[in-house]
Amino acid sequence: MDLPAVIESVLIASEDPLSASEIARLIRNRLAELEDGMADDEQPSAAESALAETIKDRSDVDEEAVVEAIHALNRKYERGKRSFSVTERSKGWKIFTRPEYGGFVRQLFPGLKPRRLSPPAMETLAIIAYRQPVTKASIEHVRGVSSDSILQKLLDRELVKIAGRAELPGRPLLYGTTDFFFEHFGIKSIDELPNSEELRAVELPEPPSAEEPSEETEAGPSTEGEKQLTLAEPYDENISSEKGELGN
Repeated sequence: MDLPAVIESVLIASEDPLSASEIARLIRNRLAELEDGMADDEQPSAAESALAETIKDRSDVDEEAVVEAIHALNRKYERGKRSFSVTERSKGWKIFTRPEYGGFVRQLFPGLKPRRLSPPAMETLAIIAYRQPVTKASIEHVRGVSSDSILQKLLDRELVKIAGRAELPGRPLLYGTTDFFFEHFGIKSIDELPNSEELRAVELPEPPSAEEPSEETEAGPSTEGEKQLTLAEPYDENISSEKGELGN
């Protein structure tokens, strides 16, 4: 038994993605049981004993060792032309089928028909993704039109979520992306979006302040507005995973 095989068995058995640190912890716990003679089994298997002998110090099984072993697994899968690989997402590592087999896998879910987002929905989603957390007023000020129905559609599809309330008059809701968003676009964080650092640094136009009356009809557009919101990473959520077209 080698470390990549152990990690493979853990990932297959787990329904949820696992971080490298969690995988390392699980393996160290099992090695500790074997070492202390406290394993539930009456006798450890020969393979387990072999691994325990190979890894002299449990502390050697750390995040770096786990990631190395996962890369070794993927090289093995690549050589064997397997239909799956171990991929890291925002919640951790998980075994996924390769995109080229997506058409066959989709037959398992005949009720889920892929639907594309409209250009206005994609535009709204892009503003939220790059500038989250962001208020509806800021989104509408950038787009120039009401975004109520589009925001509801994105919420229904679990691509965006309510990420709290802004420290502004009226405590407006803040919107951010979900892990479901990351799964479909095949990224681990906002930093992996194209030109993320540059676009997140651009200052957004500020909507008129809710506290002051609009001056557009009297002396032109108001120069007062709500403060630019601090950028932050979205909260984690349990999500489904399928890269490609966006589902319902």
